Amino acid sequence: MGDILFLAHRSPFPPDRGDKIRAFNVLKHLAARHRVHLVAFADDPRDLKAKKGLVPFTASRSILWRGKSRPRALVEALVQRRPASLTAFDNHAMHDVVADLLERRSIDTIYVFSGQMAQYVPAKTRARVIMDFCDMDSLKFADYAKASRWPMRWLMRREANLLFQFERRVARRVDASLFVSDAEAELFRKRTGAANVQVVENGIDTDFFDPAAAFRRIDTTGKLIVFTGQMDYRPNVEAVTWFAETVLPHIRIVHPDAVFVIVGRNPTAAVTALANQDGVRVTGEVADVRPWLGAAACVVAPLKIARGIQNKVLEAMAMARPVVASGPAAEGIDHDGTILSGDTVAEVSDAVNGLLSDAHGAAAMGRKARERVQARYGWSARLAPLDALIGWGTKGVPPKAKGRVAA
Repeated sequence: MGDILFLAHRSPFPPDRGDKIRAFNVLKHLAARHRVHLVAFADDPRDLKAKKGLVPFTASRSILWRGKSRPRALVEALVQRRPASLTAFDNHAMHDVVADLLERRSIDTIYVFSGQMAQYVPAKTRARVIMDFCDMDSLKFADYAKASRWPMRWLMRREANLLFQFERRVARRVDASLFVSDAEAELFRKRTGAANVQVVENGIDTDFFDPAAAFRRIDTTGKLIVFTGQMDYRPNVEAVTWFAETVLPHIRIVHPDAVFVIVGRNPTAAVTALANQDGVRVTGEVADVRPWLGAAACVVAPLKIARGIQNKVLEAMAMARPVVASGPAAEGIDHDGTILSGDTVAEVSDAVNGLLSDAHGAAAMGRKARERVQARYGWSARLAPLDALIGWGTKGVPPKAKGRVAA
């Protein structure tokens, strides 16, 4: 049996944001059973410095810097008539590294993490190809288009259409297409007609995200309403802006001591400016989100655009915090009623006000949420389906060569 080539659009270590958390745990799961060769991009200098953290899980590691600017990627996309999501990750050195590794190593399986990396799978290969889409990026851009004005609306529609065509071509040529939720997988089946679409859900480390674990505690005044996430990511920016400007004022009428805390790295200027509003605090990057989650009277995830399973919601549930999430943010999670959901200003503000007014009930909801996560979302159980996908079968016969999956 040969090795696994793991292609990732972002280095999985350290696992400090949603996509990297999933990638790291998949890599770790595969490495416990197979020799894995990692080829990935880095867009943060700290990821290059943290490369040694991947040693226990990889037979070899190639981390390449991705420094292409967005304007350049967009120009290339327009000239080449390709999605900018692909041209942004198109790199000659990466093609060379992948080709060299496939030539030198006995690779039985290529695990592709995120659609941007499918362009590096060779035209023909005897290796099994597993495409982990996570969610449908094309629909995310379609949602962006609805919320944008011209010319961005045209650009987002173009991206959505071209990316969907690419996703459909890839799905027809790989051995399996993976998604993080049943809803996302079923949507992909209906839209593409793809046959082998499977669900491999996200999990959560409930030993790490445990309110009883050893971590620094925060002394706070007021009732904290906490949001966590990468704060240069458009859906997160739009979510906290909407909450701070339209929902929080309604909450502070009932609870004047309520404070909305936005926790996450790389806050945009728009996010930083929210701190000028009464009752809003922006922390920027923190070494550990658990102190803020542990201090929260309530955690919110009011995303208008969300696909798949939101790690921020699972983390809050694991920390036994009561959660109020939008419909899109809650959709992929089998929470069994242990979190509250709302989309309008009235629905969200009423839900938060109710939790802030009933500390005993909020704590009970948090405990039930943690119990649900413990029972349903352990990483080992969520990733178990990968073992059958990666296995070669009883005779160890590799699958037939697949067609080209590049754009």
